Amino acid sequence: MTHVPAIHDRIGRDAGAPGGGRGARGRSLALVGGCEAPAAASAVVAIVGAGPGDPNLLTLRAVQLLQAADVVVYDRLVGPGILAYAGPAAERIYVGKARGDDPRLQDGINELLVRLARQGKRVVRLKGGDPLVFGRGGEERAHLERAGVTVEVVPGITAATGCGASAGIPLTLRGVAQAVTLVTGHGEDGEPDLDWAALARLGHTLVVYMGLAKAEVIAGKLIGHGLHPGTPSAIVENGTLPSERVLTGRLDELGRMVRAHRVTGPALIVIGEVVRQAHEVLADERPAMALAV
Repeated sequence: MTHVPAIHDRIGRDAGAPGGGRGARGRSLALVGGCEAPAAASAVVAIVGAGPGDPNLLTLRAVQLLQAADVVVYDRLVGPGILAYAGPAAERIYVGKARGDDPRLQDGINELLVRLARQGKRVVRLKGGDPLVFGRGGEERAHLERAGVTVEVVPGITAATGCGASAGIPLTLRGVAQAVTLVTGHGEDGEPDLDWAALARLGHTLVVYMGLAKAEVIAGKLIGHGLHPGTPSAIVENGTLPSERVLTGRLDELGRMVRAHRVTGPALIVIGEVVRQAHEVLADERPAMALAV
């Protein structure tokens, strides 16, 4: 039998884990619409999108489920402001993964969710952004359903729409971009495996998730397949949070922008003419700058 690393090797609990903390906001369900808490049920897991970071962007259903949860299993990008919506008695289990972790850790998370659900606990699996957009929520749902666990999926605001709105970048714009494509900059072996030729010639908005470490590679691939080096590009770091930074420049400056501005936080890359809408008009030859937002 293939050995699966014990998920508890990577679990942090309560205040000791990133984003942990027992403090609840004390907001009753009456303050979020007067709806009653979901009834308890056996072998049920709610896979819930936590949105791009700002707790105010949670959906009403997400808040309801968090307040009724016995256990909240949460990822690295879920901050304390979001966890605070869970009741003070709810157990918080941190299962965040980082780039380079053993991929079998996901198997451990799957098994943990099944075990908790079979104990009759009300389980919320809390994932940054939308759980079905580069969040592996589809894999977790399939595993749970094969194990006979009922699953509810609650969508969240994905990073592209949340960061775009916060940074003032429309993803589509009449006469400028009639479509938007969401891609991941992190492949199974670490290298992005994309149809670069197709992406370079579409003439629309390209949004890259998890592309920070490969920003220079991504820019080089797109330019090599015909996209103009001066295409306006933006990096939105810590989007929707008080620490948000918006860096704008040319496509061929992406790698330099990451290094020069020491971008380390969760970041989204937006490539396309719509970036010119980011608070100020971007001139092709203007150096990258951090915009105050």
